[in-house]
Amino acid sequence: MKKISGKRSADDAKIDLTPMLDVVFILLIFFVVTATFLSETALNAASSDNNENEPPPDDPDKKNILFEIGPNNEIILNGNPRPIIETQIRSNIDQLKAENPAASVIIQPDNSSEVSTLVMIMDAARQAGMANISIVEPQ
Repeated sequence: MKKISGKRSADDAKIDLTPMLDVVFILLIFFVVTATFLSETALNAASSDNNENEPPPDDPDKKNILFEIGPNNEIILNGNPRPIIETQIRSNIDQLKAENPAASVIIQPDNSSEVSTLVMIMDAARQAGMANISIVEPQ
């Protein structure tokens, strides 16, 4: 049998740090390589007194297509006093889009109107290829 002694050999007391340093250097290289360097952009937040970039004037040719949905689900196009029927929605959008391709569709439903009428107008606008469709609150 081997005697258990209170003395330890010199080899048992040393800790080899080489593998730990290798792992630390590998992690350092990994983080340096995978880091993304972002260039920050800043906005000039100077006072608007000397603002040279004024908004462009409203273009009278650029008119939006406004659909108003009344309380009885009647559909009014661009403030015309005569309501339109469901089958005329798509043809009206196509006609107004041909006149002004940059126009967007704005829908203003009444609080007591049905959602199905709103969805019907949105579907017709999407089928006509309108990209900008907005819903606004009633006045």
